[in-house]
Amino acid sequence: QGVMEGYNGTIFAYGQTGSGKSFTMQGVVDPSSQKGIIPRAFEHIFESIQCAENAKFLLRASYLEIYNEDVRDLLGADTKQKLE
Repeated sequence: QGVMEGYNGTIFAYGQTGSGKSFTMQGVVDPSSQKGIIPRAFEHIFESIQCAENAKFLLRASYLEIYNEDVRDLLGADTKQKLE
């Protein structure tokens, strides 16, 4: 709810390889009961924006992977490219 009030929000998944972080964050489309945190959060945010009156919203999202001290932007054109 704080995000809808203008505060920055972060969802952080941490754990060993193969522990289910990607599934928790992304989930699967079908069945809809297995959607992950990201699609559920986006649904909530966009539903809240639709219901808001007399307000403007600017939504920015990033999806970063940190692995072996390398940072990658998973929404970028080249997801293999390392960020500085």
